[in-house]
Amino acid sequence: MSTSTPKTAWSLARLVMAAVIVAAVVTQLTVSLTRTAETGGDVATVFANFFSFFTILSNVIAAVVLAWAGLRTLRDPRGATSSLGLSAALACATTYMVITGIVYNTLLRGITLPQGSEPVPWSNEVLHLIGPIFLLLDLLIGTRRRALRWQTVWVVIAFPLLWVAYTLVRGPLVTNPANGQPYWYPYPFLNPNNPGGWGMVAAYVVVIAIAFVAVGFFTVWVTRRRARAVGAASGRPTT
Repeated sequence: MSTSTPKTAWSLARLVMAAVIVAAVVTQLTVSLTRTAETGGDVATVFANFFSFFTILSNVIAAVVLAWAGLRTLRDPRGATSSLGLSAALACATTYMVITGIVYNTLLRGITLPQGSEPVPWSNEVLHLIGPIFLLLDLLIGTRRRALRWQTVWVVIAFPLLWVAYTLVRGPLVTNPANGQPYWYPYPFLNPNNPGGWGMVAAYVVVIAIAFVAVGFFTVWVTRRRARAVGAASGRPTT
């Protein structure tokens, strides 16, 4: 069997997963906007709110990066491992998706989120479970990524920090289209109007920030470990 065959197969898997994620996002968005329009709701606000969920943003990022990685390897299946830029992008996508899976399945599963409609079951599972599992497998057993510097972790966590700032600033400026409340937050643990107020929000933000750093370091560590393993097997350093 050609040594390029596993890379080609995994590239196709990446492209399929990217397509499934896009289908899940588009399906949920279409259902949300359709039901909002049918009930005479604020479609523009629901659209903006939809893309304010970290779940949606992380999945969009994952789909783009998986498509990039899949197409790159298909063009050159015998080539070297991914570029540093692609490896860093994969590290970001992996971290965001793993955190999405952890947070949803430990804190939010069973809670109705303010998306403008009930979630589409299969789409919900793709966005919160199947996608995160695939990205984790991609890190651990997929086509090897370029080894990253430890400093890449700070690049990884930059986007989540910006998203939290955006969410907390935007929240009190948006009227909830579902119930008319003078605020809107994508997740209950970021809503200072809930019991516990800002203190509870701050506690959740700190815990989740630590989780992002931990998963980011783990992701970088895996890229370095797999590179060392290949280098040891070939008798020469590999990056």
